Amino acid sequence: MVDALANVQRRKLLIALLAHNPQDDSPVVLAESDEEADAVERLITMRHVHLPKLVDHGFIEWKEESREVIKGPKFDEIRPLLELLDEHEDELPSDWL
Repeated sequence: MVDALANVQRRKLLIALLAHNPQDDSPVVLAESDEEADAVERLITMRHVHLPKLVDHGFIEWKEESREVIKGPKFDEIRPLLELLDEHEDELPSDWL
């Protein structure tokens, strides 16, 4: 679980899934970037590193063709940690979430 939460992009995605209903058509927005190059790099890293890692842990299911991410079979195992992080967001360093 610590490995899954070690990166800010993975943390944001998992916390967004706490409240996100996979049947809802509205997309989960991770963050906006001022720099287009930075945004492209984050998307590439998300696709090739972060999403596969979260799939391997079983925390998400990634439907690559439709670009859909939903809660995986082991999401409930990490849920208490995500809820704790979410509840204490204001006590964490600003770059942590």
